Amino acid sequence: QVQLVESGGGLVQAGGSLRLSCAASGSILSINVMGWYRQAPGKQRELVATITSDGSTNSADSAKGRFTISRDNAKNTMYLQMNSLKPEDTAVYYCAALGVQLRTTPGRALDAWGQGTLVTVSS
Repeated sequence: QVQLVESGGGLVQAGGSLRLSCAASGSILSINVMGWYRQAPGKQRELVATITSDGSTNSADSAKGRFTISRDNAKNTMYLQMNSLKPEDTAVYYCAALGVQLRTTPGRALDAWGQGTLVTVSS
């Protein structure tokens, strides 16, 4: 029904930058909230940042001042610009779409997750 595909992960040195993208596809009417979450080895998945359909954002303290979340509602695409990366940012980054309204099931909302993209920051 809804597919999320992340891209842009990779290996970068500490202090470097990466830009993650998440493209949502399907018979989508609207997406309430989109967000980035990450899971480091041996740790629980944690919030990185979220953005609502009207552009309101929320970020984890670890992301503030370094990461910028944005989205293009017309393209159902979300981005995460990550600057000043640190080794502790190493994780699999997951895209989430929360409160998705589909043309095929009006009035119902669902959540969807991507498969994740690996970000590795070397020291």
